[in-house]
Amino acid sequence: MATDSPVDRRGTTRASTTRTGWYGLVVFAGVMMMMLGSYHAIAGLVALFEEDYFLVTQSGLVVSADFTTWGWAHLVLGVLVAVAGGALLAGATWARVVAVVLAMLSAIVNLAFLSAYPLWSGIMIAVDILVIYAVTTHPDSADEWR
Repeated sequence: MATDSPVDRRGTTRASTTRTGWYGLVVFAGVMMMMLGSYHAIAGLVALFEEDYFLVTQSGLVVSADFTTWGWAHLVLGVLVAVAGGALLAGATWARVVAVVLAMLSAIVNLAFLSAYPLWSGIMIAVDILVIYAVTTHPDSADEWR
């Protein structure tokens, strides 16, 4: 007996799922968000423990706050972005909206932190834009993304 669907150990057939290009974009966005979250956490830890590492003093930042405040902001944002990236990889529908909001927030935070660490912040802003693009590019059907 020939079947088009794969057969599991019990002998029953299960529906096969086809992956589209949308799936690849969502996986890309999820992985990038987990990396961005890690990078935010690293920047936060550096700001908390090594204030002399950055190129300017707190008065040279766009938002004049001490580096301890910036450190906690980066650390909390990093955890949120990494968790949303994991949820995006797991296929949670709500994670797409959260991913766009957190990527926008990440880009704004990095723009405000640009004078302290220009190369790091610039790269993170570029990756934020790629994440937003990957998540908002959608197929014709909402069920097709899984």
